[in-house]
Amino acid sequence: MASEKIFDFYAHPLFPDEYMVCRNTGTFLYLKARKRSYNAAYFMADYKKQYKKTYYEDESNLRMLANNRLDILEKFSIPPGKTILEIGCAAGFFLDEARKRGYQVSGIEPSGSEVRFARSIGLDVKKCFLNEYHTDKKFDIICAFFVIEHIQKQEEALFHINSLLKEDGLLFLALPSVYGPSFQTNSSQWFNTHPDDHFFDYSPASIEKVLGLFGMKILYKRPLSYHQVRDLRWRGKLPGKSLYKTLADMTCYGDTFQIAAKKHKI
Repeated sequence: MASEKIFDFYAHPLFPDEYMVCRNTGTFLYLKARKRSYNAAYFMADYKKQYKKTYYEDESNLRMLANNRLDILEKFSIPPGKTILEIGCAAGFFLDEARKRGYQVSGIEPSGSEVRFARSIGLDVKKCFLNEYHTDKKFDIICAFFVIEHIQKQEEALFHINSLLKEDGLLFLALPSVYGPSFQTNSSQWFNTHPDDHFFDYSPASIEKVLGLFGMKILYKRPLSYHQVRDLRWRGKLPGKSLYKTLADMTCYGDTFQIAAKKHKI
């Protein structure tokens, strides 16, 4: 589908001022999104505002999350030695943990301060946006964790990512989700806290349809977060957290999720 169009949008029936919806995939286009600069402040003050600590203060947690993601890759017979490209790699904590396991790692990142840090620990990281990244190399694994929703030219980005991935390669994404307790049960709160630089919003079903257009088959999808307290539909109605988590895992129901897909020839 080298030149085919992915998205065909119409006004969201309930939220026409905020969203358009793709007829083909169910992907949401956020109408109020705005471009922003991804500089040092994004990883310091802005990050701290959301997570109560700066990106660098959160390093140990981010490295633990990186190893959890590498464990997922290895469950699907993606062994060390393969090549990984991370889009939006920040300071390179995920790439550094992958390198320790024997992967051949590369990254791209637009923030100069984070690129300098990544290079200071010996990582191959290019300072650029995705659309500026050109190489003849194709990768076994491409990762983008909470990145693609920031890209305004989404179709162009998806085609570019596909062109960089080997046949039988794996694409591993983490994304916010409109199929989760915040949007599904408390839309006013969802919009109050929606980042103004998120141009696109996906659900597990919509990103699966998009990736299917590129001949990708889903191998893994799970919520990355469980927030029963946010769920106005089920809050206080299920005994404990374990049943809620089990049901969420079965349906990939969460405010954030991860999805891995293997590329096949169409």
